[in-house]
Amino acid sequence: MHIADATLFYAPRSGGVRRYLQCKRSHLQTLRGVRHTLVVPGLRSEAGPGIETVGAPRIPFSGGYRLPLRPAQWRDLLCRIEPDLIEVGDPYHLAWAALAAAERLGVPAVAFAHSDLSRLLASRLGRPAGKLADAYLRRLYAHFDLVLAPSRTVANHLQSIGVDHVDVQPLGVDGEVFHPSARDPELRARLGLPAGTRLLAFAGRMAREKSIPLMCRAVERLGNPYHLLLIGAREQRRVSSRVTELPYQHDARSLAGLLAGADALLHAGQQETFGLVLLEAMACGRPIVGVRAGAVAELVDDDVGRLADTGSVTALAAAIEALYAADRERIGAAARARVERSYTWPQVFNTQLERYARLAQVCPADFGLLEHATP
Repeated sequence: MHIADATLFYAPRSGGVRRYLQCKRSHLQTLRGVRHTLVVPGLRSEAGPGIETVGAPRIPFSGGYRLPLRPAQWRDLLCRIEPDLIEVGDPYHLAWAALAAAERLGVPAVAFAHSDLSRLLASRLGRPAGKLADAYLRRLYAHFDLVLAPSRTVANHLQSIGVDHVDVQPLGVDGEVFHPSARDPELRARLGLPAGTRLLAFAGRMAREKSIPLMCRAVERLGNPYHLLLIGAREQRRVSSRVTELPYQHDARSLAGLLAGADALLHAGQQETFGLVLLEAMACGRPIVGVRAGAVAELVDDDVGRLADTGSVTALAAAIEALYAADRERIGAAARARVERSYTWPQVFNTQLERYARLAQVCPADFGLLEHATP
């Protein structure tokens, strides 16, 4: 069974989608009878082992993302590699090219709704823009055999706008890399912070929807000994006496060391479609402090962290204080246990492959899935 993943969301500083695809590729390579090809934009069109790039110009100020200008080239490439199933990771113009390739090949097409286009446009351009996006997604997704949503939040929205063939497909985490043992015991010293600093970490794009200013203001309000470590900036710098920025971590083990070395993950974003970094911190045995909104509330409850009821400085600061008043180590251990129980990549991908097998009308045992399934 040859599976092709095609997406624009693949750049040197990409976050969750890139990690999902890289981990997916690693897992599929352990299964017999499965071949996997990534089709993504690149500096030039070239074929590598298991990855095909389509030459495309960089999008300015986008963190390295590229936009292919010839959809037909994308379609023809997919036809040439002849996959048995195509998954598309974004809803833009190349999704239509992938649909055309799937139709020409007579194979299933799956859309993975990693982003919430409607909410993003509504927050930036107003509610009418969100309604237009809803209509566009309804039209686009009607052509796919299956639409995967990373959370119930996203699935409910898609179903509310008339997309009826939606399954919830959560993401996962590498529990061996993201592990409590990854903790960097010298982290505070390396950051120039006192040993008793109450260190909160955030990792992700420094984008508006991540509510970075809200987190900074909450920590500033709390004052000494709280400190916020923002991972994903352009360079290392001390923003204020309470906030330090570190560059994007290309190496997962480096990121795991930072997350495990902090006391907790702080995440104030209210538009998350899943929140992969939440799982990564939980796998490191770290509790979560967030806002009760979007998909965050599906992953975090009082067993694994604390949630502010509103996205205000006062509420977020109170949630942080509430976590430090609780047994953080017990909460962190519960977070790790939840990941082990439900969110390791093998568990996630085996469920996904069963869906693929039904669409492609093949038996999961034909490619070794049943041998690898988690009891």
